Amino acid sequence: MDFTRKWGLFVGLGVALIALGLLACIDTVSVTLASTVFLGFLIIMAGIMQMIHAFAVRGWSGFLFSLLGGLLYVAAGVIIIEEPATGATLITLFAAICFIVVGIMRCVVAFQNRNFAGWGIILCGGIISLIVGVSLYLTLPWSGLWLIGTFIAVELIVSGLSWVQIGLALRQNTHNQLPPSSGF
Repeated sequence: MDFTRKWGLFVGLGVALIALGLLACIDTVSVTLASTVFLGFLIIMAGIMQMIHAFAVRGWSGFLFSLLGGLLYVAAGVIIIEEPATGATLITLFAAICFIVVGIMRCVVAFQNRNFAGWGIILCGGIISLIVGVSLYLTLPWSGLWLIGTFIAVELIVSGLSWVQIGLALRQNTHNQLPPSSGF
């Protein structure tokens, strides 16, 4: 299907996403808390589905564990919804730990491969990941209030820029496909 004539829709979507991303930048704390509450609802839904599944196959030997797992999901979702700041802090703690572990792993890989060209870039990436992880950890709980919202804002802006780029590329293809003008 040829979308070259609909390039404006792609650009429009991109501009809307960029605007939403910029809006999210203004109040990353609210975006963090709203997304954490949304995550809580998703966890509750997952728990309900797991409990429904448990009862649908109640003759199964794992019925009790499946039911208890579903109940734990529901309880965790309710706790996250009631305390979104705490939920966001725990998510940020998890992210900080991931950054620290990945940073250490990259540094180890870099040192193990010192004989390869470019090992310094891997080491630099590892150090940056380590610094980001330690910084997030040391600034908890405050970093938990802005991190998720900042990630969402950046994702919206980058996604918007991508859609604008696709739209402009389609527009360029539209101009390239036009028949030559019959000038004087």
